[in-house]
Formats: sequence, C-alpha cells, structure tokens
Amino acid sequence: MQKSVEAVSRDNLTSRVYQQLRSSLMEGRFWPGHRFKIRELAAAMGVSETPVREAVMQLVTEKGLEMKAAKSITVAHLSLAQYLELREIRLHLEGMAAEAATSKISYSTIEELKHLHAALIKAEDEGRWSDALQMNWRFHHTIYREAGMPELLALIEGIWLRNGPLVNFQYPLARPTYPGDHQHLNILAALEKRDPAGVGSALQADLKEGGVGLVNLLGRIEAGEIDAESLRMKATMSASAA
Repeated sequence: MQKSVEAVSRDNLTSRVYQQLRSSLMEGRFWPGHRFKIRELAAAMGVSETPVREAVMQLVTEKGLEMKAAKSITVAHLSLAQYLELREIRLHLEGMAAEAATSKISYSTIEELKHLHAALIKAEDEGRWSDALQMNWRFHHTIYREAGMPELLALIEGIWLRNGPLVNFQYPLARPTYPGDHQHLNILAALEKRDPAGVGSALQADLKEGGVGLVNLLGRIEAGEIDAESLRMKATMSASAA
C-alpha cells in the first residue's frame, strides 16, 4: 500500500487524493481485484477518511473501482470480453490521438519518448514489472497529450483507468512480443518523419500485437486453467527479487 500511494497535503484534498488514485490505476499500480478499506487508504495517504471516500466514490462512478461494502473497495477486474471491446474502442481513439499529435509534437518530446521506451525495455529485462507498466503508460500518454485534444484525452484516460490494472497480468508470463521490431520503435520513426498514417498504424499494431499474450492468458484464466491469484503472487515475488 505504501508503495502505491503517497502522503497528500491538506489543500484541496479530495481532488489530490482522486488524482493520485486515478494515476495509480492507469499506471497499473494496483492489481485487478485488489481490496483495501477506506480507513487503511486514508492512513497510507495521511488524510482523513472523508476526502478518500469522496475520491473513491468518483472512481466507482467511473468504473475504475467497485464498492463491495460500505468501507471496502475493490479494483475493477475486466473480463476478457470487456478487455477486447475496450481495445476496439482504443484502436480508434488512441489512433486518432496519435495521428493528431504527429504534426504538433516537438523533437525534444520525441527524444523524451525514446528515453521512456529505453527505460521500459530496461525495466522488462530486469524484471521490474511495475516500472515497465509505468514507462509504457507514460510513453503512450505523452503522445496522446501532444494531440492537444483534451476531450479525446479524457476519453482515453477513462479507458486506461479500467484497463491499467489488468495489464499487470502481462508480466512475466505474457510479456509483449512482436513479429518484427517493437512497435514503439515504429511509432518513433513515423513521428520523426511526420507521418500521421504511419504513427496511427504503428500505434494500433502495438495495441494488437503487444496484447496477444495477454489475451491468451486471460482466456486461460477464465477457462480455469490458471489461477489469477497465484499469478499475482508469483509476479510480486519475481519483482521483489529483481
């Protein structure tokens, strides 16, 4: 818990608690089905229960969290069907944002993206799964932010809010693989060429190709071939040993 959230100052508490929890969900800092109580969360963040409860209720409305009891919250766990449906929506929305960003993004931001991708690969190679998820989110979010379309960005973030926790299942058994170059490299190359169609195509390929292993794994979990809790424990132990 302490690694997932930080202490919050008392100015505009509800908004700050909300933003931190929202970011943690989008970055995959919580696993699907993770349970915590408002009292425990408030203590970890150094605030009273009221702003936490208000922030949690907003995230419940946005379907990132689920309220199982009066003071017990669970991180939403998408089904495979939900994941695939949301991915179809993402292909359109994120492809649109990536194409729109192509003519606006600066070369310095492209360099930042290169560093984020390098950090992602390094984290994967070293078994630092949480860091890998965070770097992947930052890579994508940086591109979408550069589109300069705040309403579109809000829609994309709303999907990542629900999708972020599920992506934890990628590591270590379903690490993204690609038949050719990593699609992040193709995205970067197309951005440097100012090729919007190329950026959009590579972005969509990243979502599909990079998620093949995850889709297969989720199918096996739903079929009862693999226990999700055992996967979480193994991934946590593997990351702790890295």
